[in-house]
Amino acid sequence: MARIRLNLRNLTITEKIARGRQIVTAMTNNASFTNPQPPLADVTTAVDDLEKSFASVQAAKSEVTTRVVTQDNADTKLVQALTQLAGYVESVAGKNDALITSAGMETKSSRSAPTAPITPQGLSATAGEHDGEIYLSWKPVSNARSYAIEFSLDPATPSSWTHAGIATSSSKVISGLTTGKRYWF
Repeated sequence: MARIRLNLRNLTITEKIARGRQIVTAMTNNASFTNPQPPLADVTTAVDDLEKSFASVQAAKSEVTTRVVTQDNADTKLVQALTQLAGYVESVAGKNDALITSAGMETKSSRSAPTAPITPQGLSATAGEHDGEIYLSWKPVSNARSYAIEFSLDPATPSSWTHAGIATSSSKVISGLTTGKRYWF
């Protein structure tokens, strides 16, 4: 067998069937091979069996594809019907949540009012590297994207606060301050 290369591992099922039929045809009535082992009838039977099995698998694959398409169509119809039914229920019930739930449907949760963020804790202030500069840092606030920094001169009153900057992290250098003055942050 060292000189014969069948290369069967690299062939598709249909290529193997064709190769088997081609070999059987070439060996039938070939005077050089009068008594093949296994007999050519057995090889032909093996080719026929593989061809039948392959056809059966292809038919099953086709059936699965058809059934999946049928299922997808049924799913689309149900989604459309339920969406239309929800529209009808909403047109009758309006904003009456109890009436909507009595139809076996859920209501969208209402948006909650936004809550004011908490004031950062642990504020510390240290002198900056230059005159009129202060370095502020604080504990980060959960889910905060930025911090508005305001200051007031002594004494602080509700109307005396001035915008000093925006920080996107839990620290900020504020400059432009007057050295020796007291500031509230």
